[in-house]
Amino acid sequence: MVTPSARRIVHLSTVSYAFVEDWLATLRAQCGPDMLANFLEQAGLSIPETDPELARVTHDQIVSLYQQVAAETGDEMMGLWSRPIRSGTLKYLCTVLLEASSIRTGIYRFTGFWNMLLDDYRVELERDANEIRVSLIPRFEGLVPNRFGHMLLLKLTHGIVSWLAGRELPLRDVGFAFPRPDFAEDYPVIFPAAIGFDEPYSSISFDRALGSLPVTRTAAEMHAFLVRAPRDWIFTDYKEHALQLRVRELLHRSARMSCKLEDAARSLNITSRTLIRKLAADGASFQGIKDGLRRDIAIRELTHGSKSLEAISQDLGFASAPNFHRAFKQWTGSTPASYRQRHSPAEQDA
Repeated sequence: MVTPSARRIVHLSTVSYAFVEDWLATLRAQCGPDMLANFLEQAGLSIPETDPELARVTHDQIVSLYQQVAAETGDEMMGLWSRPIRSGTLKYLCTVLLEASSIRTGIYRFTGFWNMLLDDYRVELERDANEIRVSLIPRFEGLVPNRFGHMLLLKLTHGIVSWLAGRELPLRDVGFAFPRPDFAEDYPVIFPAAIGFDEPYSSISFDRALGSLPVTRTAAEMHAFLVRAPRDWIFTDYKEHALQLRVRELLHRSARMSCKLEDAARSLNITSRTLIRKLAADGASFQGIKDGLRRDIAIRELTHGSKSLEAISQDLGFASAPNFHRAFKQWTGSTPASYRQRHSPAEQDA
């Protein structure tokens, strides 16, 4: 199972505002702007007034918004598909899957269940000598994929299968049937796998050997999983097959972000040049991962902590508080002080 330290690292992660824009556009059409504004306020998520490309959304905000909207609208997929997914669907799905004898059988039941619900896509299960693949196949020509909807259904696949197995399972790959977006760097926070875009179909795959794993969960455990949804599965905890997350963990564990590229490469048993090349192949860099972790820790401290700005800047390895101020404004479009004022719980409760 995931260690407490690993879970803390993941919960520090954020995604860009652009990552959830498709979701918010769907909610705006479904609920209306006034109701959406209320949901966002309750979740502590504000629409950025300036520099929306720099705004960040936290794990807690996504969970809060999902839970509010699913309860209020009675649609557990929140308008992301042509037919509402009525309240109780996820509970019934988990009940059906608990009776499966293996993960392979569970995935088979999962795909069959969704094929009875979705009008616009067919959920296809394929198995060969190496993998088990679940794909979203359009039922009609000309369907434009909702990027957040496709992400959420594939992540639900991964989340439920992992929950059934009692641990987060590694993935072979994840592909999406839409062009690579500007916020592609957010997807490794969600999926521990190689991620492709412009694929014929959106799909997710597991090693075939994982299909023989037994289903280990009980009905009692299902209740806690459902109450917390999607907290236990929306972000990934798995690091072995996600190089960016492994580097991020090494940085997080080092005092004041003192881990250097050479140190990380040595810990991963590869050369510095190989690490640079592998990160570049994923559209990432060592400095970019370090800045992203610094940004996410700063956001967490400013939102929920009581440390002074000077203390935060020191913990993040900045030579001075002014350097931290400049970096944070470049990351988020806001100064640390104004961000704390807008996003702290005390301010939201006022």
